[in-house]
Amino acid sequence: MSPRGDAAPGGAGTGLRGVRVAVTGASGFCGSAVARAAADAGADVVCLGRRPGPVGRHLRWDAARETPELAGADVVIHLAAAVGDPAPGRAAEAAYRAVNVDGTARLLDAAGDRPVVWVSSASVYDPRVRAGTIREEHPIGGQLTAYGRTKAAGERLALDAGAVVLRPRAVYGPGDPHLLPRLARAVRGGRVLLPGPDVSLSLTAVENLADACLAAPHWPAGAYNVADGRAYRRDAVVAEVLAATGRPARVRHVPAGLGYAAAAAATALSRLTRSGPPTLTRYAIDQLAHGVVLDIGRARGRGWSPRRSFPDFVAALRADPRGMC
Repeated sequence: MSPRGDAAPGGAGTGLRGVRVAVTGASGFCGSAVARAAADAGADVVCLGRRPGPVGRHLRWDAARETPELAGADVVIHLAAAVGDPAPGRAAEAAYRAVNVDGTARLLDAAGDRPVVWVSSASVYDPRVRAGTIREEHPIGGQLTAYGRTKAAGERLALDAGAVVLRPRAVYGPGDPHLLPRLARAVRGGRVLLPGPDVSLSLTAVENLADACLAAPHWPAGAYNVADGRAYRRDAVVAEVLAATGRPARVRHVPAGLGYAAAAAATALSRLTRSGPPTLTRYAIDQLAHGVVLDIGRARGRGWSPRRSFPDFVAALRADPRGMC
């Protein structure tokens, strides 16, 4: 793929009018936000996936089996992915690899020399190596799930092909299918139990991710962390979002070791009963028990700046809780 300079398709600062942007995974939470943002910027949007996106033209693509049709596209933004926290096992590993690794290889081959923005995840960073602030040079490896392992393998293909790789963490926003439902399920008797003491966490507003996706085709190839402008305190985030949705709860701490033991028991039970993914996993405990703060200086250095924050999201929730879910 050709190297990227500073000039944006259509001219820096002039939006994307006249640029055909292919967005994969556009029916999903993040993909739909990116597709809408591209359309708002004047792009001709083509949504690739098994289901139509919210705007533009739909081209069906099964990332686990097929090569995408990218004829006429000027820019490719790849968000299609197998996501989640599945129970360990060969079947899950193979299913995630089919989309996140093999699907990536097919997409990169079809893209040719077009600019590609490949949306990865901070889950690729090695959780065994703790750091106060995580930069893009942080070790990659030691992932706890099929999702993390296959995203790491897929992004390596993308980086080797000269793509821009974005690494957001804990994306939230309007239509969020993850944060709010999980927190609501965790409330018991007006309390929510969190593992270990309070920690600082990076979160990524979906609007900030969408802005980065549209700016990134103009950046030099490589990896970039993408998150809100500051880190947040875990306990405050949980309490504020629950209160804003009419489910106030008191945050209580339990030893992290107890959380890991409960996750191991839940995983063993899911295997024994073959009841699907466990209700609690080691990965979920790890994400909550340890602070993960991303350094976003590299993306800021390319002119991107996060414009949305968690307080913005909470204010919108208070104004219209049903309209945000």
